[in-house]
Amino acid sequence: MTFRTRFAPSPTGPLHLGHAFSAIVAHDMAQNLGGTFLLRMDDIDRVRSKPEFEKQAMDDLHWLGLRWPEPVRKQSRSALHFKALIDQLSYMGLVYPCSCSRADVEQASDAPQEGVPTHGPDGRIYPGTCRNRDMGSYENGDAIRLNVAKATKVGNLPSFTETGPRFEGVHRLSAEDLQATIGDFVVSRRDTGAAYHLAVVADDTDQKINHVVRGEDLFEATRIHVLLCHLLELPIPVYHHHRLIRDQNGKRLAKRDDARALAKYRSDGATPQDIRRMIGLPVQSAAI
Repeated sequence: MTFRTRFAPSPTGPLHLGHAFSAIVAHDMAQNLGGTFLLRMDDIDRVRSKPEFEKQAMDDLHWLGLRWPEPVRKQSRSALHFKALIDQLSYMGLVYPCSCSRADVEQASDAPQEGVPTHGPDGRIYPGTCRNRDMGSYENGDAIRLNVAKATKVGNLPSFTETGPRFEGVHRLSAEDLQATIGDFVVSRRDTGAAYHLAVVADDTDQKINHVVRGEDLFEATRIHVLLCHLLELPIPVYHHHRLIRDQNGKRLAKRDDARALAKYRSDGATPQDIRRMIGLPVQSAAI
C-alpha cells in the first residue's frame, strides 16, 4: 500500500512554527517513503475561516518547499457526505439531539464524583442530560451526540497502530475507557454542521489517507476517530503523533502567537532552512 498522508490546517489564522513542524514531518515522511502528501483546508468553521488565511497558508507552505497535488480539498464542500454519515448513525439508533449549551453542560457537571474524569479530548465530559431523547424530537439549533454506551456494543471494538515515538504500539479501544474518559461526544454542531471528529474521519476516508500525521495533543482524540471508523465501517489508518513545538515557557504554540507566525519570520529575512533548524529538523528532508 502506498503511503498517503495529509496536512489539514484550519484557515482561521496565520500558520506558526508548530504548523511548519507538522507539515514538514508529514511531507518528509511521504517523500522518503515514495508516497503522497496532500494539503486540505479544514474550513468547517464558517465564521472564523477566511480566504486570506488559506492563501497565506499555501504561500507559507510553498515557501518552505512543500508540494502537493491540486486542487486542494476544502472540508466545507463535504456537507452532503457528512449528513449521510450522520443519517447512517441515526439509522443505527446511536445518536440523539442535544439542546444543551456549554454553560448548561458546565452547570450540570459542577459537582463531579471524586476521582471521576471531568474533561476528555472533546472538552467537558457530557453528563447525559438529553440522552433520553430520540432523533424524532430533533429541533433546529440542536447539536447531535453519539451515545457512546450504545456505540461500544456494536461488534468487537477495534485497535489502531501508532508509529509516533511517545505512543508507539498497538492500542485497543475499551468500552469502559471510552464511556468514562470521553462520554457522549458531538458529531454535528448547530453552527458548523458536522463536528471536527466526524468531518476529519470522513475527509480522510474520501482522500484515501492511510497514515495520519499530527501533533501528540490529538492522540487522545484518536479513540474517537477510530470508534467512528468502526461504526461507519471505514478503514482505520495508521497514526503518527509527533512532538509539539513549545515556547520558552513550555506552552504549546497557538495561532494567537503572531510573533511566531511563519509570515513574520519570512518578512524578517529567515530562510526555510532557518525554520527547519528552529524546530529541530534536518535541513535536508528526513522522516521523523
